[in-house]
Amino acid sequence: MKLFKALTGMCGVLLMSTLLTTVANADEWNEKTVVTFSGPVEIPGVHLAGMGVLPAGTYVFKLLDSDSDRHIVQIFNKEETKVYATILAIPNYRLKATGKTVITFSERPAGQPEALRAWFYPGMNSGQEFVYPKAKAMQIAQETNMPVLAADIPAESTEPIKSATEPTVVAMKQSTVVAVKPTGEETPVPAAPTTLPSTGSQLPTVALVGGLALLAAFGLKAFERAPAK
Repeated sequence: MKLFKALTGMCGVLLMSTLLTTVANADEWNEKTVVTFSGPVEIPGVHLAGMGVLPAGTYVFKLLDSDSDRHIVQIFNKEETKVYATILAIPNYRLKATGKTVITFSERPAGQPEALRAWFYPGMNSGQEFVYPKAKAMQIAQETNMPVLAADIPAESTEPIKSATEPTVVAMKQSTVVAVKPTGEETPVPAAPTTLPSTGSQLPTVALVGGLALLAAFGLKAFERAPAK
């Protein structure tokens, strides 16, 4: 947590008002996590029409069931009967894993919802850095004056995505991810290592440096809350 405070202090990121609580009693395979937002949150990825901003409430985050790609995240309603969004992500790394879920947001102007940025599952050094459709990424980058991950992916879908083999998901996996700057300039994002670290002490040098660079560049602000009881 000290690392996040130091980096966000350097980037001048303001504290967010969005409150979240998490339940970490989850299936480790799909990293199921129950999250409650006290205010509206803008989400990336391919979402159902009209659900680009989630209202305050409880939602379930899970990895899409796929052996070949562990960086497609889905957001469900509390009952897990409806998929609101399917989100492309790239790996993000932290030096020290915690026993709590960490979710980060982009600070937005007054009156605008916080924009979802990254998700770390409890006990893991690697997490998910979310990718927005390019038009929305540009808007958020200009509003926050910070780079935002982007790719040429659709923003909406009329039907929920249920399978990792659906054309939209396949297209996501093949997308080229860039960091969109407030000026509109696009910077390539380095490819992730093929092997993820298993513990904090075994982080590869490249992954560690890359993770720190992303954190410093994006100015992430992490909020942790104790698991609900």
